[in-house]
Amino acid sequence: MAFSLLNHQVIHWTETGRVGGPAILFVNSLGTDFRIWDEVVARLGQRWRMVLHDKRGHGLSDAPAGLYSIDDHTNDLLALADHLKLDRFALVGLSIGGLIAQNLALRAPERLAALVLADTACRIGTTESWNARIDAVRHGGLEPIADAVMERWFTPAFRETNPVQLAGWRNLLLRTPPKGYVGSCAAIRDADLTERIGAIAVPTLVAAGDQDLSTPPDLVRATADRIAGARFETIASCGHIPPVEQPAALAALIARHLEENGHV
Repeated sequence: MAFSLLNHQVIHWTETGRVGGPAILFVNSLGTDFRIWDEVVARLGQRWRMVLHDKRGHGLSDAPAGLYSIDDHTNDLLALADHLKLDRFALVGLSIGGLIAQNLALRAPERLAALVLADTACRIGTTESWNARIDAVRHGGLEPIADAVMERWFTPAFRETNPVQLAGWRNLLLRTPPKGYVGSCAAIRDADLTERIGAIAVPTLVAAGDQDLSTPPDLVRATADRIAGARFETIASCGHIPPVEQPAALAALIARHLEENGHV
């Protein structure tokens, strides 16, 4: 395990794949840690240097008190890239990770060779819906919302046929520090990149699970439509977490996008 002090926060990270190869950074979703990418990076093999981290408030990284912003998470990601001396890299972001990735593409486009946005949008949810979730977690913790979250994360077929895996991913959510979860809910609540993402000029792939209930395909497609030249793909038989439910399909999309844009 690797830990670095970045922006006054201890950030947990790891890397795998090809030493010195073209780099890919992965940013995970709300209520998860970087283990959601295990099956994807395994399928991408030794072609790329792959860096994963637990964003602040999640996994083994620090969970500071207070509310976070998308800029906070973006600053942490850039600090990690600087720490690892990654001047240019591909970036893959899921859900809130996709918001962070969009924000980084706007702030530091010169750092990115390619961008993959999975099950995300330029604006996710409403102020009212996020305030309700923040209040629920503050008063009752994560247990009362866990089953509803699983319904958004995974398709009915996955939940019915993989009860042990489902229980494990539910446990992962429940291990998230409530203050870290609340802090990142606020970051999503306050992030609206709708009027800005048209400026993204990085080669972009946007993908969505065809049964995603958190960021439905039409919402994700509308985000892709705002980015010049972006390609939109749906992932069949998939909810909100394709690196868990359909890792082979997501890995194939990532590999193709990077190959087509010379990041190999």
